[in-house]
Amino acid sequence: MTAKVFIDGQAGTTGIEISERLRQRPDIELLSVAEAERKDPMARARLFDQADIGILCLPDDAAREAVALAKGRCRLLDASTAHRTADGWVYGLPELTPNQAGAIAAADRVSNPGCYPQGFILCIRPLIETGLLSPQANLALHAISGYSGGGRQMIEAYEAADSGQLDLWGTRPYALDLRHKHLPEMQRYSGLAAPPLFSPTVGAFRKGMITLVPLFAEQLEGGAQAADVADAIARAYCNTPFVDVLPFGDCDSLDSGYLSPCGCNGTNRMEISLFGDEQQLLLAARYDNLGKGAAGAAVQNLNLMLGCKETRGLA
Repeated sequence: MTAKVFIDGQAGTTGIEISERLRQRPDIELLSVAEAERKDPMARARLFDQADIGILCLPDDAAREAVALAKGRCRLLDASTAHRTADGWVYGLPELTPNQAGAIAAADRVSNPGCYPQGFILCIRPLIETGLLSPQANLALHAISGYSGGGRQMIEAYEAADSGQLDLWGTRPYALDLRHKHLPEMQRYSGLAAPPLFSPTVGAFRKGMITLVPLFAEQLEGGAQAADVADAIARAYCNTPFVDVLPFGDCDSLDSGYLSPCGCNGTNRMEISLFGDEQQLLLAARYDNLGKGAAGAAVQNLNLMLGCKETRGLA
């Protein structure tokens, strides 16, 4: 059967990326609102009426308004931050638990995860669940993302910049007030009692990202060692199609000692690496911020909601 899908916010960065992944699929009919009616509530309501699933690619406030507009007319997949910790919404990270994919498949309302939180959560949650790390641990997260993560205005600014400006914009830390909007979901779904100290950076490349979580031996419970950490993470994702855990200290993914944030671009793959020694560890997750980090994750969730193979249409 053909499923009807309406992307509300189809002209935004995530909306365009999702559309490109769905456009050629014979099992999906994409419903589109005319350019002149993009902000017309009645036109959008008609499309929600016709759709089996509506995907919200909107700013947070607009996403909340769209939910009210949809009024239960169809199932919803929200790509904004608005409902990631809201009651009645299933968190759309299939790898979160062994039962999460099933919960997504059965849900009427799914909230797509944030790009940065995915790498952090998938690195830390297995350690808390296995008792290797206390929920009371104070953690830090350092991350870099391509400029496409900032949306259309940032994309246009970077792509219009000359080489001198791009040199100045090589890497730019931001959210220095330590109040990034992704913190609540990081805390909730990792299992931590308090949010991490989060230091994000935007890089002068279009897409790709790395999240880095440092751990010290004294933070591990019961004398656990690096091998225990690596084993716990590898076991957590051994049956998942998109998360690959590399052997501890594996250098094959490095380019002359450097870990490129662009190494998983064009795929829905997340690659988790563990570097360091018995005193200091560094958990690294890299993935495409427009792929697994956003649009790819949305298609993965959509597949589950439609009862399709989870990997359908995803590299």
